[in-house]
Amino acid sequence: MAYPRHMSISDAIKQYGLPKSHRVYWSKAKKADVVQAVHDRVISFHEARERYLLSRSEFEQWERESGRASTAATKRTLEDA
Repeated sequence: MAYPRHMSISDAIKQYGLPKSHRVYWSKAKKADVVQAVHDRVISFHEARERYLLSRSEFEQWERESGRASTAATKRTLEDA
């Protein structure tokens, strides 16, 4: 859990302005927002994967599209998922 204990995942997603579910039009900006949230540890990759129905390779593609290279910590998180 990357967000404070007193905050729910729903509150963290609202605060960061992320889509509520996978049923949205995935613009480059929305994809980049999800990538940024995972990198900033607002939500975990596992949480993003479940909420947005993402595969590891799809998330990595979103990273490339957003210009965000995987950090060592993110790579470990992706390997654990």
